[in-house]
Parts: sequence; C-alpha cells; structure tokens
Amino acid sequence: MIRHAALTLVLTASLQAQEASRGFELATTLSGGLYHSHQLSAGPVNGGLRAMLYPTLKLSDRWSASAAVQFAASPYFREQFSEPRQFHANVLQAQITYSRVSHNKAFAFRAGQLSSAFGAFLLRYDDAANPLPDMPMGYGYYYKSVTTLGLPGVQLDASLGKLDLRGQFTNSSPANRRTLLDSDQYGSYTAGAGYTIRQGFRIGASFNRGPYLHRRHSFFFPGEARPKDLPSTSFGVDVQYGRGPWNAYGEWQHHQRDYKAIPNFIYKTGYAELRRVLTPRWYLATRLDYERPSAYPGRELLDLAFGFRPNRHQLIKAGYAFAFGPAIRGSLGNVFSLQLITNLRPISVAGN
Repeated sequence: MIRHAALTLVLTASLQAQEASRGFELATTLSGGLYHSHQLSAGPVNGGLRAMLYPTLKLSDRWSASAAVQFAASPYFREQFSEPRQFHANVLQAQITYSRVSHNKAFAFRAGQLSSAFGAFLLRYDDAANPLPDMPMGYGYYYKSVTTLGLPGVQLDASLGKLDLRGQFTNSSPANRRTLLDSDQYGSYTAGAGYTIRQGFRIGASFNRGPYLHRRHSFFFPGEARPKDLPSTSFGVDVQYGRGPWNAYGEWQHHQRDYKAIPNFIYKTGYAELRRVLTPRWYLATRLDYERPSAYPGRELLDLAFGFRPNRHQLIKAGYAFAFGPAIRGSLGNVFSLQLITNLRPISVAGN
C-alpha cells in the first residue's frame, strides 16, 4: 500500500486533517516466513523476517510528510532464495505531500523518495494487503522490470470523479534504480490513468520511458552506446474487480530495452489473481503468473494459498507455488510458504 493511483491515502489524510490539523501516526506491519524449496541456498528449509514502518506527520490541513521503511532478514522473498542470509534496511518512501480536496476532486503533489508509478501491484505491496505469500514476477528488487525500492523524484496525482491521473519524474528507471549518489542518473518519465466504471470495478494503464543502463551494469556490454542513448519503453494495463466475497486483479506489461551492440531485449509479463472470502476469518487465493523474455526461456507460476485471521490484527498465510518452464526440472522450482503477519496498533498523537 505504498502508492495510491486514485489518491485514496490523500483523501483519507485530508478527512482526518479536518479533525486534527497536526499530528503524528506510526503504523507497523511485522511478518515472518518459513519456506521449503530446493532453490534455498542454505538447505531446503529456511525463513526470513520483515518489518514495515509507516510514519506520517501531518503538518497542516494540506501539508504532510510520510515514509515507508522496510527492515528485512533474507531470505524472505523468492528472488532472495539463492542468496546467503543478509539483513536489509530500505527507505521505500520518504516524501512531503501537498494536497487539496473538494467535493469529488482531489489533487496532490509529492516530492522525495517515491515508489514507481508504473503498474498497479505496489498498491498491495504490504503483506497484510497481498493475499498471497509473494509478489508477481515482474516486480522485485534486482533485475526486475519494476523495482519495489524507492526512486528519488516528484509526482503529481489528480482525481476527477471516476477518473484518476498520475505523472511522475524520477532520477532513474524503475528497471534499474539509482540513488542520488550513484553515477549514470538519467531522467525517467511515468504516466498513468484509471477509470472506475462502477464501485469495485476499475481499469487502468501506465507508460514509462527513459534510459535504464549504467556503465557498471552486468548487461552493459563492450562497444555499447552511451547509457543515456539507450531508452527503455514500457506500457501496461491493469484491472481490479471486487463484488461481495470475490476480488480479482490482473496486469499485463510489455517492456522494450534498447541496445546497439546486441538485439533489443523484450520482456512481457502478466498475472491474473483471484481471492474468495469464505468467512470473516478464512479466504482462498490464487495467482497465475507468467513471463516471456526474448533472451532466455520463460516460465509460469501458479500460486495457491489460504489465509486465516485468528484476530483482527493477525493473518496466517499458507501457500504452495508450482513453477513451470523449459529450464525447470520437475518440482525443483516449487515453493511451500507459511507466513504470520501482525499489524500493530497504530501509535498516534493529534493536535491543532
């Protein structure tokens, strides 16, 4: 729940600001995971921990500062299974926001460390919002098309009735995040829009373009053109549907990364996700995920999971992922996951 395409968080913060013009709140999500997979470097069974902190400071009715900070002991995500155990601390967001809300219109300007405005899954990045144990294959930290780490930049959001719009400029591409201290920083532009056909049914699209390589990148080959002359062009569509006990999500993305020394790299990915609430405490969820790269064999993932809420602050997920593809032998790519997620009671201090 890091980025809000339709200004949901801005609207909520603005309504709260009507009651208290100043204040501080800290929300926290704690997660622990236990996994069984032949991909794990330290043996077939291993686990990791993760903590997400969401501090928000209301400066006035229109100004606020917020952040999303992650602490994680790997392996917690599947892309970390082959790595040795490490501890990571990442500031995913650190931004200041100016917002205005009137009737059915909303406007927000944000500057700082931002999550990418491309795609839709980052809305559900928090473990309490994601019904499955991991994220789709197109999202992640290393060599993914859309990084889950923050990008320095600015963003403008607007909501006009059923239409929501966003535009973002960052110092680097979501396919190759660069910090403000790194070399080869080149501007990257992202635009997106969505339309809510009716309550619970929204369709959206997003577009990104900008240089994506740096000179020490493992895929920057000898004799290649300057990184700033090699753009990445991405576009995607997404859909969200919810009615009664059913929730469905889907995305499709197409990415082209230009080269001069070798053929352009094309990467296509998409997923369809479905959740069915059985009772207030139990749900079932599934996600069918695929990737089609032009330079190596593709693969598919079928995730099946159930969730149980022992109380309103905790969630237990158990899932099994089946991996398919020409480079996958039998069940060696499959993963069993067990996670416990706890939402701590928010700490808040309000004032006028």
